[in-house]
Amino acid sequence: MERTDWQRLSLNQITTERWSLREAAEGCVRAGISWIGLWRHKVQETGLAESKRILRDTGLKVSSLCRGGMFPAATAAERDRRLDDNRRAVEESAELGTDVLVLVCGPAPDKNIAEARKQVEEAIERLAPFAASHGVKLGIEPLHPMYAAERSVVNTLAQAAAMAERFDPAQVGVDVFHVWWDPDLFGQIERLKGRIFGFHVSDWPVPVPDLLMGRCMMGDGVIDIRRIREAVDAAGYDGPIEVEIFHQGIWDSPGDDVLSLMKTRFLEHV
Repeated sequence: MERTDWQRLSLNQITTERWSLREAAEGCVRAGISWIGLWRHKVQETGLAESKRILRDTGLKVSSLCRGGMFPAATAAERDRRLDDNRRAVEESAELGTDVLVLVCGPAPDKNIAEARKQVEEAIERLAPFAASHGVKLGIEPLHPMYAAERSVVNTLAQAAAMAERFDPAQVGVDVFHVWWDPDLFGQIERLKGRIFGFHVSDWPVPVPDLLMGRCMMGDGVIDIRRIREAVDAAGYDGPIEVEIFHQGIWDSPGDDVLSLMKTRFLEHV
């Protein structure tokens, strides 16, 4: 399969975390990048109305909004409160012009990880009709198992697929930093044919310097990103590809330099 081209490239806003939404949007315009993946805290800093104005003025398309989720909680009242926040996230997604809300599903509030996964499924079941009524898909993003205790109890594509297949349409996002190690990765991607609508890229350095801030630019790690991208393409996904990197050194670098390198590495490795 031919290499992808950088017209599919989307800047996930966290990669330039020091930039405001306006700065990130204007940086994308300078770099010739037509897609951006937004984070809710950046939208809240700017304000929803002003964020919409910036997107309109720059002509950028929004690949996704991150994040919803964080569903499990110790009490029913707290689970309801979190579900209400996810409904607001759905409304924000629709207002910002994206049909994808990324779900980082959340950790167990106690040691019962099985119960927490049940709570995730129940919350998605309650949220899905509301999201559908707003034209928004719920992207279940499996996170690497090292995050199971603090960020998400959904840790493999197989888990995400099993949850998604309960719904019509099934809604699953894919992030190579989190799932590249899975021995059944390509089988699960094939299983999800026609159901994938999000794809994040970064790389895994050796050694990993930090559990959260340890991602690196494509080509600086050990992931065979091109092979995974080709499998995702073969499964029917042809949408934007977000570069999502948590790394202090990248955050501290000039944003325009980061975007320039991002484009080069995207062509070379994605």
